[in-house]
Amino acid sequence: MEEQQSANSGTPDQVESDKNAAKKMQHAEDAHRKRKIQELTLQRERILSERTASPHRREALKAALAEIEMKLSELGWAIHI
Repeated sequence: MEEQQSANSGTPDQVESDKNAAKKMQHAEDAHRKRKIQELTLQRERILSERTASPHRREALKAALAEIEMKLSELGWAIHI
């Protein structure tokens, strides 16, 4: 309770500093998420472009594609047609 009261009684400079720190952290998280989506999208496209006559290899590619698409959906990505 005391911590909450001391946080509420911060100076305007402290409050502004806290807001700036939160914005920077959010920006960093957004940038990381975008990089991860880009990385997974490139992996997905590489798998989609791969051709093989081997049924075993095809199944492995399908499994890898499903895993990548699951990770992408967890990041909020949707297939763009």
